[in-house]
Amino acid sequence: MPGVLRLPSGRLVRGRGLRRPTPEGPEPAFGLYLLGHEPPKVEWEARWLRWPDFWLPSDRVAAGEALREAWARAASERVEVACAGGHGRTGTALACIAVLDGVPNREAVAYVRKHYAPRAVETPWQRRFVSRFQ
Repeated sequence: MPGVLRLPSGRLVRGRGLRRPTPEGPEPAFGLYLLGHEPPKVEWEARWLRWPDFWLPSDRVAAGEALREAWARAASERVEVACAGGHGRTGTALACIAVLDGVPNREAVAYVRKHYAPRAVETPWQRRFVSRFQ
């Protein structure tokens, strides 16, 4: 089951599927939600990226900004990234955040699969998105 990804810098980012109950433990200070529709309301600060299931973000510039914000905030705050199932879009976003943290693009998917969830990043175009993320 997916959980918390520890980045090489030591930053932690919780990944999860919104179809499951909110995990036990402290609430995040910031959530990044990757869905094709507006996410449910949460008690913490949140940002929504329109990102259809099995595809890529609708606005790649906004996606880059949101992923950079999640990475920056993870230095001092609890951050979560979530989609419906917690694997494809969430895994893709976590791999991009790993790139921001210094993991080489070509290794980021394997890093997230090893340290977060073996099924993370589900489609060839999601893998390509990570390989080209800057």
